[in-house]
Order: sequence, then C-alpha cells, then structure tokens
Amino acid sequence: MDASDSTTVEIFGETYNVLGEGDPNYLAELARFVDSRMREVAAEVATVDPVKIAILAALNIADEFSRYRKQREHAAGSWAEKTEELSDRLNKVIR
Repeated sequence: MDASDSTTVEIFGETYNVLGEGDPNYLAELARFVDSRMREVAAEVATVDPVKIAILAALNIADEFSRYRKQREHAAGSWAEKTEELSDRLNKVIR
C-alpha cells in the first residue's frame, strides 16, 4: 500500500488517515457509522472521555454484529431443514 491508498475520515471530531485497499467511499461510510454510534453513546453516558465512548460504541457494534450472525445461522439452519424435507418429499414422489 502507498499513500494513494489513504482515505481521510473524521470520527468523533478527530481526523484520521486510514490506509486501506478498496473503495474510499466504503471507508468513509464505515467512519460515518462509527461516528454515529459514538455520538449516540455520548448522548447516553455521563463521561466525555472519547476512549471510553469508543469502547462502549465498539461493544454496541459487536453486540449488534453477534446478534445478526446468530440470526443468519438460525435462518441458514431453517433453510437446510426445509430443503432436506422438500428433497425427501420429492424422492418419495419420484419413486
């Protein structure tokens, strides 16, 4: 990676140069998401310490991700069961 792979973003009032391959707009979108979450947390807690706010926002994001992943796993399991059931029915009809 070189300097051309750098994207400037602002999160919670701080400017960062983020190195990364891919679409700079995607990095900017991620930064806006993190900024938004940090501002939501800051509005709800008594602390003004940006590190604590960042950690709480990260925990909230991790919780949301974990719940989403569990929902997807559950949905995938349901689809697998339904597919197997339909396959069994088709096999009975074909025989």
